[in-house]
Amino acid sequence: MNLKEAKAKFIQAWGTLGSSWGINRAMAQIHALLLISEYALSAEEVMEALQISRGNANMNLRALIDWGLVYKELKPGDRKEYFIAEKDMWKVATQVAKERRKRELAPMMTVLDELSNLEDSIDPVASKRFSKTIADIKHTADKADNTLELLIKADENWFMNSFLKVLRK
Repeated sequence: MNLKEAKAKFIQAWGTLGSSWGINRAMAQIHALLLISEYALSAEEVMEALQISRGNANMNLRALIDWGLVYKELKPGDRKEYFIAEKDMWKVATQVAKERRKRELAPMMTVLDELSNLEDSIDPVASKRFSKTIADIKHTADKADNTLELLIKADENWFMNSFLKVLRK
């Protein structure tokens, strides 16, 4: 397999993986392209490389910026915007965890909190079973939230950061 084939395969695989993050395939493929690019790319270069529309490229580049995975870069004397991906994979993983927590877990936690205050005098037995199920889900969600919080805060803690660097090698 040559480099061009390897890059194409990586972009396709990363695009498939993106759906596991809760993002669309095109967004993940753009991220993959920018990850493996040696230099910042313009929206036009992204469009050409992935054979996608200008609207699709622009919308997904903005979304990647919102996720904190891609940054805009300006080149002196050039009016075009260029885009470059965060290359530190630990930062990428942490940022994905932050975004998924914010977009998925936090709204669910809010709903679970609302459902925890159920008072139904019509069918107290069913109400109690429902409340127990919600409490169990909330307990598990709280553990997931705490774990994500530890992951996110790990970079803020020098000792933990140093320890994790050793583990990553």
